[in-house]
Amino acid sequence: MNIEHGTQHDYEEIIKVWEASVRATHAFVPEEYIQELRALILNSALPAVDVYLIKDQADNIMGFMGISGEMLEMLFIAPEHFRKGLGKALTTYAVDTCGVTKVDVNEQNPEAHKFYLAQGFKVTRRSPTDGMGKPYPILHMERCR
Repeated sequence: MNIEHGTQHDYEEIIKVWEASVRATHAFVPEEYIQELRALILNSALPAVDVYLIKDQADNIMGFMGISGEMLEMLFIAPEHFRKGLGKALTTYAVDTCGVTKVDVNEQNPEAHKFYLAQGFKVTRRSPTDGMGKPYPILHMERCR
């Protein structure tokens, strides 16, 4: 699988992958909050991270991640590509190539929690709210080098 840097030109396609993935994995998040987060990610979060993409042979984005320093800020896979090894490939690249050692996961997304545990991350602490102060607990995870 080929992983490449994303640019601002990819943001519209990236946000579609993000939204589809969130709708498939975050049933606990209401529509209004999805729309609030969508705007925030598109306008603030994506420009603040190094974006990496996995594309299919037709150049469509199948998944992406955003990295800031040692933090994997976001990793989302298009639902039609779940459980095909894309998340593992991105995470391995993030750890081995980019030096990522940390990730935050919604506690209410047990599949993501299990996924990161399988990738060698461990929960180091828990916050009762997300970064926006909403009642969605966050598990802070770290991976030993």
